[in-house]
Amino acid sequence: MKKNENSVPESGEPFDLLSTVEYGGCSAKLPASRLAELLGGIPIPGDPNVMVDISTHDDAGVYRLNDDTALIVTTDFFPPVCSDPFEFGQIAAANSLSDVYAMGGRPLLALNLNMFPAEKIPLRVLREILLGGQSKIDEAGALTMGGHTIDDFPPKYGLAVVGTVEPSRLVTNRGAKAGQRLILTKPLGTGVIVAARRLGLASDTVYRGALEQMKLLNRVGAEVMRKYGVTGATDITGFGLLGHAVSMADASGTTFRLRAAMLPALAGVRELIAEGCLPGAVFRNREYVRERVELECDTDSRMLALDAQTSGGLLMAVDADKAESALAELKASGVHPRAAVVGEVVPRGDKSVYLVS
Repeated sequence: MKKNENSVPESGEPFDLLSTVEYGGCSAKLPASRLAELLGGIPIPGDPNVMVDISTHDDAGVYRLNDDTALIVTTDFFPPVCSDPFEFGQIAAANSLSDVYAMGGRPLLALNLNMFPAEKIPLRVLREILLGGQSKIDEAGALTMGGHTIDDFPPKYGLAVVGTVEPSRLVTNRGAKAGQRLILTKPLGTGVIVAARRLGLASDTVYRGALEQMKLLNRVGAEVMRKYGVTGATDITGFGLLGHAVSMADASGTTFRLRAAMLPALAGVRELIAEGCLPGAVFRNREYVRERVELECDTDSRMLALDAQTSGGLLMAVDADKAESALAELKASGVHPRAAVVGEVVPRGDKSVYLVS
């Protein structure tokens, strides 16, 4: 579905969604440390058909229907991460669909989740958000089954998504093995760039680069994982590369050795970090990983690895003898030209993750 340029009345002034929020996108998540603390006290009944629950902090829940099919169930929503309503809908939907792709699945069904202040923002803005979201649902080949809307400020949008996967081909964050290479499919820096834009520090070109990346589905990454038999992966969102790498290493009983020099960054983001443009989520993520990471690199690379991503890429653990082929295929797709090998999985050490020069 393409944007309908006539869907906004000529008399209506463009509405800047970014003006409604302090933290947008996945930067608005609760701090990971506090989330882990509160979830620890909630008893969750077990079931033999539950293949993945909340215990490993994976991207979604997985329920086995039979030997051939399992359901992936996930949800995600957040406040605006950009000014344009249609683009916000695209980004939020792509981010919600990503959890299914991160587990090697295919999106099947989607429900819209809308929180919108009808008395403060014209309803035509909500229509544009939904049109943007639907364009990504269509691109994913999923079906919209309805949704739910409440009156709330600031506006928020996302999806509840059901996907399918063959149980034998399920990818989880506990599937990494020592000796594998770690591939990251998208460059880092969306959190820094969006914060810089809000402060008037990011150029149109730099900002546009971040927006276009956030709109990209992780479908190609999921296809590559299925082709090369990947069993361990996660998508990089609000807890930053280090936060999600820590969860994956811990769930797998391994240690990740990441190389700062290999981390791909969006155009302009390293310069913004050097100028001191660091959103609050960077420091919340640093507190979360402080005891479980060893940082042996320059400060700017640390900040990049801690930056909260919105609709970020996949971090996948690929067998060493398949990594170069998988990387070449990601780049050849034209969707992930900046995909890179960013480290390796090693036997469990004193720390969950080492970020070295």
